[in-house]
Amino acid sequence: MKKTLLIIAAMAIIATGCQNKPEKQLTSGVNMDNLDTTARLQDDFYQYACGGWMKNNPLDAEHSRYGAFDVLAENAQKDLRDIINTVSEQENPEGSIAEKIAMFYNIGMDSVRLQEQGVAPLMPYLEKINNITTKDDVWNALMEMHHRGSHVLFGVFGEADVDDANMCLAWAYQSGLGLGDRDYYLSDEGNNINIRKGYVDMMTKLFGMTGFDNMTGYKPDELAKMVMSFETRLAKAQNTRLENRNPIATFNRYTTETAAELTPNINWNEYFDNMGILDGMESFNIAQPKYFKEVSDVLGDTDIATFKAYFAWHAINGATSYLSDDFIETSFDFYGRLLSGREQNRPRWKRVTATVDGAMGEALGQLYVEKYFPAEAKTRMETLVQNLVTALGQRIDMAEWMTDATKANAHEKLGTLLVKIGYPDEWRDYSGLEIKDDSYLANVIRSNEFDMDYMFSKINKPVNRNEWGMTPQTVNAYYNPTTNEICFPAAILQPPFFNMNADEAANYGAIGVVIGHELTHGYDDQGRQYDKDGNLNDWWTEEDAKNFDNNKQALIDAFNNAIAVDDPELGLIHGNGELTLGENIADNGGLHVSYLAMHNAMKEGQVNPELMDGFTPEQRFFLAYAAVWASNIRPKAALQLTQMDVHSLGRNRVNVALPQVTEFVEAFDVQPGDGMWLEPEKRVVLW
Repeated sequence: MKKTLLIIAAMAIIATGCQNKPEKQLTSGVNMDNLDTTARLQDDFYQYACGGWMKNNPLDAEHSRYGAFDVLAENAQKDLRDIINTVSEQENPEGSIAEKIAMFYNIGMDSVRLQEQGVAPLMPYLEKINNITTKDDVWNALMEMHHRGSHVLFGVFGEADVDDANMCLAWAYQSGLGLGDRDYYLSDEGNNINIRKGYVDMMTKLFGMTGFDNMTGYKPDELAKMVMSFETRLAKAQNTRLENRNPIATFNRYTTETAAELTPNINWNEYFDNMGILDGMESFNIAQPKYFKEVSDVLGDTDIATFKAYFAWHAINGATSYLSDDFIETSFDFYGRLLSGREQNRPRWKRVTATVDGAMGEALGQLYVEKYFPAEAKTRMETLVQNLVTALGQRIDMAEWMTDATKANAHEKLGTLLVKIGYPDEWRDYSGLEIKDDSYLANVIRSNEFDMDYMFSKINKPVNRNEWGMTPQTVNAYYNPTTNEICFPAAILQPPFFNMNADEAANYGAIGVVIGHELTHGYDDQGRQYDKDGNLNDWWTEEDAKNFDNNKQALIDAFNNAIAVDDPELGLIHGNGELTLGENIADNGGLHVSYLAMHNAMKEGQVNPELMDGFTPEQRFFLAYAAVWASNIRPKAALQLTQMDVHSLGRNRVNVALPQVTEFVEAFDVQPGDGMWLEPEKRVVLW
């Protein structure tokens, strides 16, 4: 009898094991090694949540900033290198994408050949520039450089017509500054005086290394000073980055005839005909009319020698990364060491991988997705996105400052949102891209021309809403107001943003806030000016618009007061609350929306309500949010980003953003007098 009972018991155990497989044990999503528990979280939450990560991930000589985003970007690069190596080791059909990837990469990695070729691949372009003798030659050289992707004086790109977002229109933008931003030329704040000197020194050296001085009869330092003076003139006429954030001010419709009245020395008909987009063109946008008027004057009154120096410099500057090591190092001395504080350049394989990725991103992306992106990640993300969309709809209803009429329009816009996750349904065709075994630079230029032709081919035609603005291997996300879409590439859908093995509280705090952030961009100070169809259209009541502006001012003030740089050499620099306003609104909205979505999920039993690693779901949410912004950064890089970037620095995206959120204050019992305390009446709640 006893033996029979044992057999029955054993069978019961086997049957139970077969029928009830144990569920996978989820982690808290909080990496305890990332924490600095010596810090008082109520005073400095960033240090508490990220201090351990910063200690464990010190900056190396290669990086000026290293954070959670950079870790994933580095991993993605390694994955791409593995894909490229696999492709390179196999037999590839002639003219195939695989052959093009392998050939492009291998020619970039052939350091011996690059040293032997030296400046030779660039010389035909410099010789042609040196042969300029007339203003017609200047104009023809400008168009040729634009076709190669070198946007001297200005640039023209295809973007949606904001009066009819279903159509692609030509947009003419200010461009042509080697330092990238007007303030480097005009402001003495921070390190700008040293940057201007370093820029002239670099130009002087590179002009001499190419021998362009011998071709022209001018000394290298004379050529450099000519370029600096010329670019400073352009900088004075350019809009500030803040002015360029105004979508109404930067849309100015012209026909080629009316544009000729504004800019008599720019032959728009010839330009558009040369780029293959004149047929069917009824109008185009000049984003900064004041600047283009100056460009027209420049084309009329500037001497030929200055144009030759300016064009040659931009040809040289655009080529240095693809020539011999002496050119690469000279450029890095300025753009790497002086501008951002990096101590050494990235390894060649990283630089070449990035170049191939830039040239054939979707071709590599297709291979990347096949190997590294699990289908279940896309399915789970689709659920998260839908939960965030539902929560944003609830937050719209909760907005006490907004009238019912505008709420209805906001809901209508949310209802037409296009969501893109992981990878595109349609892949780009690269069959027309020509890659040859001649020189690294020549392949880069052919790739640029291929991209410019591709972009121009879209102008005056309907917008393809299936097209992606990022490749799957990009660690980022975006919202596009003219297509009313949010996009989350495959590479961002991994820890610390998205963890398939973590409880959902952490996922809502990390990728959930990223989703909410991108959703909120449709309703930030810029996005709110576009309607459900992507048209620039005021769908707000006057009262609601006023309330929105009143609320956003407190956020501007908070980030204006935040310290960005405090360095003996660079001084004390504060953030720019106006330049970063859109991103700060999106963070604020993303936090509120995702927090609500998490609580909705808790009611459905999708979030563990218990303590995990000693933290409540609410605390895990905010710890996961902070972990996304963990980073170390050099003072020069922090200064550069503060001057150029529309995003606030990571520390401020935590320590300035979270005190605005009452749910954070309550989750960690922040009290008056604590560093993370902000009076309730000063907290910004827009969405």
